[in-house]
Amino acid sequence: MGFLELFLLAIGLSMDAFAVSVCKGLAMQKVTFRNAAICGVWFGGFQALMPFIGYLLGSGFEKYINAVAPWIAFVLLALIGGNMIREALSKDDEDTSAALDVKTMFLMAVATSIDALAVGITFACVPVEIITASPLVNTIVAVCLIGATTFVLSCAGVKAGSVFGSRYKSKAEFVGGAILILIGVKILLEHLGVL
Repeated sequence: MGFLELFLLAIGLSMDAFAVSVCKGLAMQKVTFRNAAICGVWFGGFQALMPFIGYLLGSGFEKYINAVAPWIAFVLLALIGGNMIREALSKDDEDTSAALDVKTMFLMAVATSIDALAVGITFACVPVEIITASPLVNTIVAVCLIGATTFVLSCAGVKAGSVFGSRYKSKAEFVGGAILILIGVKILLEHLGVL
């Protein structure tokens, strides 16, 4: 997985956090930089932490799954992306409060980053190749990029929610899901020698 795929993956993963941030901004009376940064730190931090945990878990089983690693990556990314698209097309509106307390933000950060845990497992199967030969260093750079991307998009989402409302929430989730599915398809096609 190169830098472009990693960047697109980071955007795709951050769409859940972006959508929740839009709802947070919508629920707030007045949006301040501090409020946006709190959302960004919580969501970005967990989006960085979860794939790293997934990588550590996946690398423990790497020798057992190397033969089927691209298939595992494809299935996980397709499931995550499909779920995001299903949620985007769902008519159920999630009620989001403006609360930024530790308990609320912790639960929301975990909920929006569970898919990143599975993506971390794919990092063990399909190593990130961006700056060095070390898979661990590349994974650390990758999770930092995912966290930073999510931080920026979450801050922007809070502001967008206060300005535009929830108009773009489902579109963001849909695009994020489609990106993840396309990355999974690309990994599989490369494995099969089609690309």
